[in-house]
Amino acid sequence: MTEVIVLNGGSSSGKSGIARCLQAVLPDPWLALGTDTLVEAMPASMQASDAGIEFAPDGQVIVGPEFRTLEAAWIEGVAAMARAGARVIVDEVFLGGADSQKRWQKALGELRVLWVGVRCDSAVAAGREVARGDRTIGMAVSQADVVHRGMVYDLEVDTAHAEAMECARTIAAHVG
Repeated sequence: MTEVIVLNGGSSSGKSGIARCLQAVLPDPWLALGTDTLVEAMPASMQASDAGIEFAPDGQVIVGPEFRTLEAAWIEGVAAMARAGARVIVDEVFLGGADSQKRWQKALGELRVLWVGVRCDSAVAAGREVARGDRTIGMAVSQADVVHRGMVYDLEVDTAHAEAMECARTIAAHVG
């Protein structure tokens, strides 16, 4: 039985909407946790420092060593929750592509994971980014392709061509 669903996609690709829809359509309760949760939990000083995470004016995201330390603890904590019996949907942005996936694979170990690529045309994601008003303009375009480099998925969905609920139903059909 699937214990963890990892949704990986760029900013404004639709991961959070899919996660909420998955919670609605899956028969058991699932926790939805993501990189935004981690960033929001960090002190404000970490969101504007070389050691933490920086959001450049052009949309690039730069992470430093203190961020990586906290991120490693976060990943281990999410894995521990799944091992303790919580089913978890992870809403992630793998800025390091395959290297990011490897960090998660190591932590998740023996857990049954469904790896899902959430794709979205960069122009569509950029339009969503502007409409949201809470993102640095440029993040969607800069992340749309890089997050998928070298990734190995069990399933991919495309939110430029399907609504979040349709994507969630497609993913739910693969949850065993």
